Amino acid sequence: MILQEDLGKRAMENRGAGTLRIRQVLLLFFLLEMSQAGSESGRFSVAEEMQNGSLVGNLAKDLGLEVDELFSREAQVVSNDNKHRLLLDRNTGDLLLGEVLDREELCGSSEPCVLHFQVLMKNPLQFSRIELQVKDINDHSPVFLEKEMLVEIPENSPVGAVFLLESAKDLDVGINAIKNYTISSNSHFHIKMRVNPDNRKYPELVLDKALDYEEQSELSFILTALDGGSPPRSGTASVRVVVVDINDNSPEFEQPFYEVKIPENSVLGSQVVGVSARDLDSGKNGEISYSFFHASEDIRKTFEINQKSGEVILTASLDFETIKSYSIIIQATDRGGLFGKSTVRIQVMDVNDNAPEVAVSSITSPIPENSPEIVVMVFSIRDRDSGDNGKISCSIPEDLPFMLKSSVENYYTLETKGTLDRERRDEYNITITVTDMGTPRLRTEHNMTLLVSDVNDNAPAFTQTSYTLFIRENNSPALHIGSVSATDTDAGANAQVTYSLLPPQDPSLPLASLVSINADNGHLFALRALDFEALQAFEFLVGATDRGAPALSSQALVRVQVLDANDNAPFVLYPPQNGSAPCTELVPRAAEPGYLVSKVVAVDGDSGQNAWLSYQLLKATEPGLFGVWAHNGEVRTARLLSERDAAKHRLLLLVKDNGEPPRSASVTLHVLLVDGFSQPYLSLLKAAADAVQTDSFTVYLVIALASVSSLFLFSVLAFIVVRLCRRSRAAWVGGCSVPEGHFPGHLVDVSGTGTLSQSYQYEMCLTGGIETDEFKFLKPVIPNLPVHDTGRNVEENENFSNIFGFNIQ
Repeated sequence: MILQEDLGKRAMENRGAGTLRIRQVLLLFFLLEMSQAGSESGRFSVAEEMQNGSLVGNLAKDLGLEVDELFSREAQVVSNDNKHRLLLDRNTGDLLLGEVLDREELCGSSEPCVLHFQVLMKNPLQFSRIELQVKDINDHSPVFLEKEMLVEIPENSPVGAVFLLESAKDLDVGINAIKNYTISSNSHFHIKMRVNPDNRKYPELVLDKALDYEEQSELSFILTALDGGSPPRSGTASVRVVVVDINDNSPEFEQPFYEVKIPENSVLGSQVVGVSARDLDSGKNGEISYSFFHASEDIRKTFEINQKSGEVILTASLDFETIKSYSIIIQATDRGGLFGKSTVRIQVMDVNDNAPEVAVSSITSPIPENSPEIVVMVFSIRDRDSGDNGKISCSIPEDLPFMLKSSVENYYTLETKGTLDRERRDEYNITITVTDMGTPRLRTEHNMTLLVSDVNDNAPAFTQTSYTLFIRENNSPALHIGSVSATDTDAGANAQVTYSLLPPQDPSLPLASLVSINADNGHLFALRALDFEALQAFEFLVGATDRGAPALSSQALVRVQVLDANDNAPFVLYPPQNGSAPCTELVPRAAEPGYLVSKVVAVDGDSGQNAWLSYQLLKATEPGLFGVWAHNGEVRTARLLSERDAAKHRLLLLVKDNGEPPRSASVTLHVLLVDGFSQPYLSLLKAAADAVQTDSFTVYLVIALASVSSLFLFSVLAFIVVRLCRRSRAAWVGGCSVPEGHFPGHLVDVSGTGTLSQSYQYEMCLTGGIETDEFKFLKPVIPNLPVHDTGRNVEENENFSNIFGFNIQ
């Protein structure tokens, strides 16, 4: 612009001959600008305040790519703050403005104002860096913060004395910033422009003519600030000079320069620095007040100075990332108008007060579970702190099937380590943790959810490898007997299961007429009534098939157990109830309480508790004389028999099962009491008990034992002869014939028969008829038993007496 202005002036002086020369210079300037732009690949420039959609440049040409390649690789422009200031037209490769740019808002007073962007291209993944320089235009006028300035000048100030004035503020930079200051015409002062340490231009008032308080105590003029824009902009303020009476000593600071460091997280209201000045004058001319001089708006909003003490107080929060240092000129002024100045340099120290930031560029979700390693997400991270506070690291949990890869600076990609399994996990909550290296460390967590889509890679699975179902016999047709269930860990149609009956392995099993299955829910139904006595159990296979492509299936074994119902009454085997002459049981009158009279034997065609039989005495000729054992059907004497008891007795017994409802049968038992029956057996028991009493303590007992043994042998022989005679007489009285011969020949062993809980030996007596031979009586016979068996019988008799409520002597 300066070159163009100079060429314009020369053109006015020599319009004729200089026209061609001006054009040559302009052409040379244009070629230089073009060559410089072409040499900076990836750099563009645009003037601020341009309209949205304005053309910035052609990205395809700048990167050396074809327009079709930008479209096919899905090129996009991203920035760290995720604002869409630049837009990419993939059809033409042009970069367009996405919003109106304000250089002052973006960069403030920094120059040049450069914005950084990244060009992201996929397939393959590639990043390119581009820079956009926002050029300033003259859109702001200089502004004085104070519209009227008051300057007090002692009357004895020498010619050439310099007095500081407040500078104007212009948000523009470069040539559009403030260029010059002027004042209105007067005879005492002129303006001289200076540059302060932060490169800001400020005016100084220079005294051209000595002042005379008595002649003129005040002067006023207009101060004008001009910028270098085309056309230039200006701002004005009035200056009022007050002439002060003689004050010959100016305040002097103890230090001409102060430098302090303050953390950016300092507490508001804390003291930043204290300055001090002194004045050798006395009285009012020695009273000093402190103030900021040439302080910018940022300084005035952030700091405050105590006019009396000179303490600089923090009034607003500091931000190292925005402003790293402040340069403040402090002026000490006495009451006479003399002043001194000192510069305070405040260095802002960075603290770790900014957490890292995560900006996501692209994400892919859901992910097919059988996909190979793919890029799931592209993102960038940044930390606005500096030094170690700005160094950052990125991580994800180690137990996830994903990994992070770093591409260009602060850009990362999230990729899968291998194929995923949706059935094990259909979604992943991934936390990306970004941590800086500051003290204390700050971190940011970015949470995201990735979904995994399903493929049909799992067959239905039954909840059990085999099922056992129970159904009671005599069921009604179409009865629901149970269900099978299969689950498929896939999703959608791949998880929809249908059920079917598979052909039975046993071809003789009429499965189609026994059960059916609901294809949708796996419910099983019995098609007809079942009979436990005919079919107690059967088994078959059930298949489960999903609706995927291709379909997958599995099978399970089903066992059906038919439960028994109480549909059979007990059947009495003994005593027989076939309508013939009843069998009479013989009981000796000398029988002890608990003597086994007979045993009722019955069976039940059912099973389980339906076949558990119990016995009950319903009716007897003489109540209390006999009792029946409820669990085994044994009929025993309840007390001692006497001569007054009738010889013949009739017992009515009930046999009942344990079904619900119970079924029962009755049986009649005839008992005949006889004298002396089985007395030899009772004597034999006592003799056997006496025979076992031996003593081996002394020798003479051995000799006595030999003698007793000889006598005992003789007694046994005599006892057998007497017993045989008594049995012959008893058989004649009862009408039963007892066969001659050895004693044990007429014993029957019924161990484990019917519902007996123990093993017994019974003496059997047949009726004396020729046409029919039936049991006459069945009673136990006690052989020569060892001593311990005798004790067991005594204990058994005691238990029996306790049940029936009487004592056995």
